[in-house]
Amino acid sequence: IQHDATMLITTNTHKRIGYFDNATYAREAVEHLYRVKQYHPFFLYGFVIMPDYCHILLKIPSPGKLSRMMKMYKMGLSFQIGIAPLWQRRFFVRIARKPEKALRYIHMNPVRAHIVDHPRDYRWSSASGLWDIDPLSSH
Repeated sequence: IQHDATMLITTNTHKRIGYFDNATYAREAVEHLYRVKQYHPFFLYGFVIMPDYCHILLKIPSPGKLSRMMKMYKMGLSFQIGIAPLWQRRFFVRIARKPEKALRYIHMNPVRAHIVDHPRDYRWSSASGLWDIDPLSSH
């Protein structure tokens, strides 16, 4: 399934601590996602880095493995910002049967949390237009 499906990944910080309220950590969380993508290629359709969790909408091409990609992301980011433990042990995966709806859901998180009034105003999200993402219509 992992090579045929667009997946919505959610991972929470340890004890739901708002580490990514810190702009330096939030920026590193985004930039590290792109570094992992270079070494463990995947299609990145969207993301949001919230203060205490992340959502990532992606597709892993064969022969890649979601577990390996997430391990590299979580371990690497913990090392980069020097916080351990940074994450809860597990991450959650849902098959995004309607990827456009899942992307809207991701992008609306900062609005629902009353952080910004519009998704484009949240810089730690693919909705901001500051980050390159793959178009949903491809792959």
